[in-house]
Amino acid sequence: MRFNQALIQGTLLKRYKRFLADVELDDGSIVTAHTPNTGSMLGCCEPGSRVWLSNSDNPKRKYTLSWELVEAAPGVLVGINTGLPNKLVREGIQDGTIKDLQGYDAIRQEIRYGAENSRIDLLLEGAGKPDCYVEIKNVTLAQEGIGYFPDAVSERGSKHLRELAEVAAGGKRAVICFCVQRKDVFEVRPADSIDGIYGATLRQAIDAGMQAIAWRAYVSVDEIRIDTKLPVVATEN
Repeated sequence: MRFNQALIQGTLLKRYKRFLADVELDDGSIVTAHTPNTGSMLGCCEPGSRVWLSNSDNPKRKYTLSWELVEAAPGVLVGINTGLPNKLVREGIQDGTIKDLQGYDAIRQEIRYGAENSRIDLLLEGAGKPDCYVEIKNVTLAQEGIGYFPDAVSERGSKHLRELAEVAAGGKRAVICFCVQRKDVFEVRPADSIDGIYGATLRQAIDAGMQAIAWRAYVSVDEIRIDTKLPVVATEN
C-alpha cells in the first residue's frame, strides 16, 4: 500500500482523548490530528517523537490530518493506523506473499458471524474447501525484538478469539493474523502482563484448532507492505 501523497512531518506534543494528538509541524505551526488507534499505543506516543501525518481532502472531516507513523526508536518507523492492517493483509494474500492463506477463490470483508455477533475481518472462500475466517490484529508494542498484543486490556480481542475457537471446533478454518508494523520485531507473543485473559484465551483457541500466524510489514514514509513471516510464541510469559 502506497500513500497517495507525501506525508507531513512533525513532532508529537501530546496524545489525548484517545483519538486526538497535537503535533508541531516543521514550520513551527501546531495542528491537531486524528489518531486512528484505540489502543494505549504503549511505547509509540512519547512526546517529542517524530511523527508523520496524512492529509484528507474530505471537507466533511473535522480533523483533516491523520497520524500514520511514529519513529518509536532511532530508525524504526511504526505504523499506528489500525485501519490499515486489513488492507495490508488482503494485499499480501492477493499478491501471493502470505503463503499461509493461498488457494481461495474469493475474499469478503466484515462478515457477521458467531454467537457473540462479531464481524470477521476477512472471509476466504474456495470450492471444495472449508471457509477460512481470518481475524487481523495490529502489533505496535515491542520490547527486545518481541512484539506483544494487546497493548491494553482488550475484551473485544478475547471475544474474537472465542468466536474463532467455535469456528475451528465446527470444522472450518480459523486464523488470527498478527500484522506487525515495525521492523524491529522478530516474533510475536501475547501480552500476558497487560491482559492475562487475552493470553489465556489465545492459548485455549489454539488448543481448539485455531491457527495463529504473524506477518511483519516493511514500513516507510512512502509505503507499507507485508514482507516477512514471523513465529508466534503463545506460551505464557
